[in-house]
Amino acid sequence: MPDQQLPAVSVIMPVLNEERHLRTSVRHILEQEYAGELEVVIALGPSTDRTDEIAAELVAEDSRVHTVPNPTGRTPAALNAAIKASRHPIVVRVDGHGMLSPDYIATAVRLLDETGAQNVGGIMHAEGENDWERAVAAAMTSRIGVGNAAFHTGGQAGPAETVYLGVFRREVLERQGGYNEEFIRAQDWELNFRIREAGGLIWFSPELKVSYRPRPNVRALAKQYKNYGRWRHVVARYHQGSINLRYLAAPAAVCAIAAGVVVGATVSPWGLVVPAGYLAAITAGSVPAGKGLPAGARVRIPLALATMHMSWGYGFLTSPRSLARKVIASRRTA
Repeated sequence: MPDQQLPAVSVIMPVLNEERHLRTSVRHILEQEYAGELEVVIALGPSTDRTDEIAAELVAEDSRVHTVPNPTGRTPAALNAAIKASRHPIVVRVDGHGMLSPDYIATAVRLLDETGAQNVGGIMHAEGENDWERAVAAAMTSRIGVGNAAFHTGGQAGPAETVYLGVFRREVLERQGGYNEEFIRAQDWELNFRIREAGGLIWFSPELKVSYRPRPNVRALAKQYKNYGRWRHVVARYHQGSINLRYLAAPAAVCAIAAGVVVGATVSPWGLVVPAGYLAAITAGSVPAGKGLPAGARVRIPLALATMHMSWGYGFLTSPRSLARKVIASRRTA
């Protein structure tokens, strides 16, 4: 596509307590190898760190950067506020801790044109800055950690259920009414499901890569994955038929391990074979996942895997039906 025909692009960023990464993330956007017009709209939640101050500095330094308030602090509300405040025909979603590869926007615009897709996305390339974060990154990019999710592990370009973040045609976002603000998590999956139900194409390409900074400790990772599991169950209840076996693996593992521990403690030591087998499996699986990493990161991979699996499964199993009913009722009255 010749440069003079390149569409203008709006990059939208939901931001909350991102002082650690925000400046670098925005720099990766502003330095994109893209000849078309570009703007960045940062939706600011009620941060308790220096995020707002850094955002104000970015606005003062570059006229392409703008901010919009997001008093709720919720990601889907931030995304919708940024979409409303933006003005260009292509909308790129980026998080405040995501780092775009240099040709990300140019490649995404080309793929939208070539495939006719409504949304294109690529690989969530997790990268750590210390041994724990490197362990989490290895777990997040291994099949034993996330199954066959292409946006984590890579794969061939083609149609997909969902993609990481996403580069959209504005008209499809407007047609779908944006993100469902009741989905505190899993809003990307839910939106992409609606786009596919309406006949739209979601396209995955390994050409697109966003570097991602994992959660900094076990507690934060557990909270993240518990919320993922909880809200994925809400999606399953809200959109009948949207679940598959991959999403049931972690809940099944939680049930099996819990049952094994109970049986082992009260009936027979043989019940402990199940949790012992799980520990052996994630330990063995961490060996290829940790290839090339320092020893401190490799020994933490089993803990990262167990935290992800157990937290996601627990969140899925304990997701209240009342939450799904609330979401369903809100959509019907919207």
